[in-house]
Amino acid sequence: MGLSPEPDHRSRDAAREGSEFVELLEVLWEHGREAVPTGPVSPSQLRVLYTLDREEGINLRMLAEALGSASPSVSRLCDRLQATGLVERAPSPVSRRELELRLTSHGKAYLVDLRMRREKVLMSTIDAMPAKARRSLLEGLRAFRNAASGQDSGGARPLRSTG
Repeated sequence: MGLSPEPDHRSRDAAREGSEFVELLEVLWEHGREAVPTGPVSPSQLRVLYTLDREEGINLRMLAEALGSASPSVSRLCDRLQATGLVERAPSPVSRRELELRLTSHGKAYLVDLRMRREKVLMSTIDAMPAKARRSLLEGLRAFRNAASGQDSGGARPLRSTG
Protein backbone atom coordinates (compact mmCIF):
# COMPACT_ATOMS: atom_id res chain seq x y z
CA MET A 1 0.00 0.00 0.00
CA GLY A 2 1.42 3.38 -1.05
CA LEU A 3 4.66 1.88 -2.33
CA SER A 4 5.67 2.84 -5.83
CA PRO A 5 6.66 0.03 -8.18
CA GLU A 6 10.31 -0.78 -8.73
CA PRO A 7 11.61 1.33 -11.65
CA ASP A 8 12.38 -0.69 -14.74
CA HIS A 9 15.97 -1.15 -15.87
CA ARG A 10 15.58 1.55 -18.55
CA SER A 11 14.72 4.14 -15.91
CA ARG A 12 17.66 3.01 -13.80
CA ASP A 13 19.98 3.14 -16.83
CA ALA A 14 18.68 6.60 -17.75
CA ALA A 15 19.17 7.81 -14.18
CA ARG A 16 22.75 6.51 -14.19
CA GLU A 17 23.44 8.16 -17.55
CA GLY A 18 21.81 11.37 -16.32
CA SER A 19 23.98 11.39 -13.22
CA GLU A 20 27.11 10.87 -15.30
CA PHE A 21 25.93 13.61 -17.67
CA VAL A 22 25.57 16.10 -14.80
CA GLU A 23 29.03 15.21 -13.51
CA LEU A 24 30.45 15.66 -17.01
CA LEU A 25 28.78 19.07 -17.29
CA GLU A 26 30.36 20.13 -14.02
CA VAL A 27 33.77 19.04 -15.26
CA LEU A 28 33.29 20.75 -18.64
CA TRP A 29 32.13 23.99 -17.05
CA GLU A 30 34.76 24.06 -14.31
CA HIS A 31 37.83 22.40 -15.80
CA GLY A 32 37.30 21.72 -19.50
CA ARG A 33 38.91 23.33 -22.52
CA GLU A 34 36.40 26.15 -22.33
CA ALA A 35 35.97 26.30 -18.54
CA VAL A 36 33.15 28.53 -17.29
CA PRO A 37 34.21 29.83 -13.88
CA THR A 38 31.41 31.06 -11.65
CA GLY A 39 33.63 33.83 -10.30
CA PRO A 40 33.09 34.89 -6.72
CA VAL A 41 29.98 32.70 -6.36
CA SER A 42 30.07 29.31 -4.63
CA PRO A 43 27.82 26.45 -5.75
CA SER A 44 25.55 27.09 -2.74
CA GLN A 45 25.30 30.77 -3.60
CA LEU A 46 24.57 29.87 -7.21
CA ARG A 47 21.61 27.76 -6.03
CA VAL A 48 20.31 30.84 -4.19
CA LEU A 49 20.63 32.95 -7.34
CA TYR A 50 18.83 30.34 -9.46
CA THR A 51 16.03 30.10 -6.90
CA LEU A 52 15.61 33.88 -6.70
CA ASP A 53 15.57 34.04 -10.49
CA ARG A 54 12.61 31.62 -10.50
CA GLU A 55 10.89 32.88 -7.33
CA GLU A 56 11.60 36.59 -7.22
CA GLY A 57 10.42 38.33 -4.08
CA ILE A 58 10.32 35.29 -1.79
CA ASN A 59 11.23 35.70 1.83
CA LEU A 60 14.10 34.05 3.69
CA ARG A 61 11.94 31.29 5.19
CA MET A 62 10.56 30.32 1.77
CA LEU A 63 14.07 30.40 0.27
CA ALA A 64 15.39 28.16 3.05
CA GLU A 65 12.53 25.72 2.41
CA ALA A 66 13.18 25.75 -1.34
CA LEU A 67 16.85 24.99 -0.73
CA GLY A 68 16.23 22.47 2.06
CA SER A 69 18.53 24.45 4.35
CA ALA A 70 18.36 26.16 7.72
CA SER A 71 17.35 29.83 7.71
CA PRO A 72 20.54 31.03 9.47
CA SER A 73 22.73 29.35 6.82
CA VAL A 74 20.65 30.80 3.99
CA SER A 75 20.73 34.21 5.65
CA ARG A 76 24.55 34.12 5.68
CA LEU A 77 24.57 33.10 2.00
CA CYS A 78 22.30 36.05 1.23
CA ASP A 79 24.51 38.38 3.31
CA ARG A 80 27.50 37.47 1.14
CA LEU A 81 25.48 37.79 -2.08
CA GLN A 82 24.17 41.16 -0.96
CA ALA A 83 27.73 42.30 -0.17
CA THR A 84 28.78 41.42 -3.74
CA GLY A 85 25.81 43.34 -5.16
CA LEU A 86 24.00 40.30 -6.61
CA VAL A 87 21.03 40.20 -4.20
CA GLU A 88 18.99 42.84 -2.44
CA ARG A 89 16.59 42.70 0.47
CA ALA A 90 13.53 44.93 0.41
CA PRO A 91 10.55 45.38 2.74
CA SER A 92 7.57 43.24 1.80
CA PRO A 93 4.52 45.18 0.63
CA VAL A 94 2.38 42.57 2.41
CA SER A 95 4.04 42.43 5.83
CA ARG A 96 6.34 44.96 7.46
CA ARG A 97 7.98 42.15 9.43
CA GLU A 98 9.20 40.36 6.30
CA LEU A 99 11.88 41.14 3.77
CA GLU A 100 11.71 40.08 0.15
CA LEU A 101 14.78 38.79 -1.61
CA ARG A 102 15.45 39.81 -5.20
CA LEU A 103 18.25 39.66 -7.70
CA THR A 104 19.77 43.03 -8.44
CA SER A 105 20.29 44.07 -12.05
CA HIS A 106 23.91 42.97 -11.53
CA GLY A 107 22.68 39.57 -10.25
CA LYS A 108 20.40 39.14 -13.26
CA ALA A 109 23.18 40.11 -15.66
CA TYR A 110 25.53 37.68 -13.88
CA LEU A 111 23.12 34.78 -14.46
CA VAL A 112 22.50 35.74 -18.10
CA ASP A 113 26.26 35.84 -18.72
CA LEU A 114 26.87 32.55 -16.89
CA ARG A 115 24.08 30.79 -18.79
CA MET A 116 25.34 32.11 -22.13
CA ARG A 117 28.89 30.94 -21.42
CA ARG A 118 27.64 27.52 -20.31
CA GLU A 119 25.41 27.19 -23.39
CA LYS A 120 28.39 28.02 -25.60
CA VAL A 121 30.32 25.11 -24.08
CA LEU A 122 27.31 22.82 -24.55
CA MET A 123 26.76 23.94 -28.15
CA SER A 124 30.28 23.03 -29.16
CA THR A 125 29.69 19.47 -27.93
CA ILE A 126 26.11 19.17 -29.19
CA ASP A 127 27.15 20.45 -32.63
CA ALA A 128 29.46 17.45 -32.90
CA MET A 129 26.52 15.05 -32.44
CA PRO A 130 24.58 13.59 -35.39
CA ALA A 131 21.37 15.52 -36.21
CA LYS A 132 19.13 12.61 -35.16
CA ALA A 133 20.86 12.41 -31.77
CA ARG A 134 20.45 16.19 -31.28
CA ARG A 135 16.70 15.92 -31.95
CA SER A 136 16.40 13.01 -29.53
CA LEU A 137 18.37 14.92 -26.90
CA LEU A 138 16.12 17.95 -27.27
CA GLU A 139 12.97 15.83 -27.01
CA GLY A 140 14.33 13.97 -24.00
CA LEU A 141 15.44 17.12 -22.19
CA ARG A 142 12.05 18.78 -22.72
CA ALA A 143 10.26 15.69 -21.38
CA PHE A 144 12.63 15.56 -18.41
CA ARG A 145 12.09 19.24 -17.62
CA ASN A 146 8.32 18.81 -17.86
CA ALA A 147 8.37 15.75 -15.60
CA ALA A 148 10.56 17.54 -13.07
CA SER A 149 8.26 20.58 -13.05
CA GLY A 150 5.09 18.49 -12.78
CA GLN A 151 3.85 19.10 -16.33
CA ASP A 152 2.64 16.27 -18.51
CA SER A 153 4.73 15.60 -21.59
CA GLY A 154 1.99 16.83 -23.94
CA GLY A 155 2.08 20.40 -22.63
CA ALA A 156 5.66 21.28 -23.46
CA ARG A 157 6.46 24.95 -23.07
CA PRO A 158 9.21 26.63 -25.07
CA LEU A 159 12.75 26.47 -23.72
CA ARG A 160 14.15 29.61 -22.11
CA SER A 161 15.61 31.89 -24.73
CA THR A 162 18.96 33.52 -24.21
CA GLY A 163 18.78 35.81 -27.19
